[in-house]
Amino acid sequence: MSAGEVGEVGPKEAWEALASTKPTLMIDVRTTAEWSFVGAPDLSALNQPMAFIEWQSFPSMGVNQNFTDEALGAAEQTKAEEIYFICRSGARSMNAAMTISAAAAAAGLQLTCFNVAEGFEGDPNANGHRGEINGWKANGLPWRQS
Repeated sequence: MSAGEVGEVGPKEAWEALASTKPTLMIDVRTTAEWSFVGAPDLSALNQPMAFIEWQSFPSMGVNQNFTDEALGAAEQTKAEEIYFICRSGARSMNAAMTISAAAAAAGLQLTCFNVAEGFEGDPNANGHRGEINGWKANGLPWRQS
């Protein structure tokens, strides 16, 4: 990938990359309410950093004006070379990944950004319930709920 581009990986591919020795970071861009009530990826077994930075804030769903600074700050603090962005289904996280990839390229930073396709909960099933068809949870990857 060239500077400013975003890769896309599935949840299992993201887990495998986060398990590598390369400095990585996962940023969950969902809302505080989602983290609390739906759960979040648990990377403790990998001893890898996880950042929780809202892309949009509930209930207004306005874009977090500090997102770029917060995300680049988390990348700098963890010395990440790769950042994996995750949201509920992969849409918000793609927007966040594109924003950070462009900002990093403009600043001359060597960051590779990936969107976690399917997200944490994935697509809804026939009954409108998420977390059963695809996504982080449906793939049986570690997660926790507060």
